[in-house]
Amino acid sequence: MACRPKIIFIVFFYFSLSGYGQVKYSNEFLNIGVGVRSAGMGNAVVAGTKDVTAGYWNPAALLKLENNLEIGYQHSELFAGVANYDYGGIGFKIDDNSSAGFSFIRSGVDDIPDTRSLMDANGDINYDRIRSFSSVDNAFIFHYARKVGPPPLSVGGSVKIVRRQVGNFANAVGFGLDLSALYSLEKVKLGLSLRDISGTWNAWNFNKDELEEIFTLTNNEIPENSIEITVPQMVIGAGYEYNINEKFKIYPELNFSVTFDGNRNTLIQSNFASVDPRMGVEASYQNILFLRAGINGFQKVATIDDSEKWYSSPSLGVGIHFEKVAIDYALTNVGGSTGFYTNSFFIRFGINKRK
Repeated sequence: MACRPKIIFIVFFYFSLSGYGQVKYSNEFLNIGVGVRSAGMGNAVVAGTKDVTAGYWNPAALLKLENNLEIGYQHSELFAGVANYDYGGIGFKIDDNSSAGFSFIRSGVDDIPDTRSLMDANGDINYDRIRSFSSVDNAFIFHYARKVGPPPLSVGGSVKIVRRQVGNFANAVGFGLDLSALYSLEKVKLGLSLRDISGTWNAWNFNKDELEEIFTLTNNEIPENSIEITVPQMVIGAGYEYNINEKFKIYPELNFSVTFDGNRNTLIQSNFASVDPRMGVEASYQNILFLRAGINGFQKVATIDDSEKWYSSPSLGVGIHFEKVAIDYALTNVGGSTGFYTNSFFIRFGINKRK
């Protein structure tokens, strides 16, 4: 019994710091995605998003807002409720040629047991001495979009400020930039998002007074203050809207997420770049009822019999949109082979619908 809380503490502590020094997978909480329409479509929305979540997926698409002002909120519980993921966003029209917005993302594991004081001075176990801490990642993102060139073309960008904290043990502050473009005709949508084009820089600061004893006892090296960089990523996508009749529509979209940091466990990979395809489809009835399905996250995983098998992350979603309120739900399989299914809910309010 005495070992179990200590093991839990160590596991969660390393889970919290798993991105330290790993440039390839830095700031992974910003790759989860926001909005439940996107989750239901396998995150294949870089060309077709048109609500407040456009600030995250493709800032240039903020010009497609259906309302002059939109407010949205999402809550998800990841990994069977171990982690909480929350998003809040606002988007608004500035004038006929420009829009802006703001997004806030919080991803965190709360109430992690800190068992360093489990034993008192006499060596007796006292569970009342257990304290808890949280490992939280926050992002504050400002968006701007503007029409340029031919009427169907718009461009946008985002400024990101990242704040990460692991109890009193470590914290980091980061900064990064995104750029995007959207070419939207009546039926054809083409989108481009260049994420972290400057490299998102995280400056980590470690509290050695808190870490030295536990790291020494476990024969681990005490981490040093350092800079962690999130490498650039490109997402391209295309979609086409099919009008079956006056009431029914189908919108399929295909996206490719391209990274340039060498081989990753993706469907297409090379020393120069790795490509993760995303596919999604949305069927709608009178723009009120929506059904969605998608798939992404293709990766090869070793099985218990030493063979390899391809896994993916499928998703399903449904939405009901009224004149000023939209409610969406999605069921996604986080990690493909992990078996952890996530329920996500999103609510959006629109003010002063655009004509």
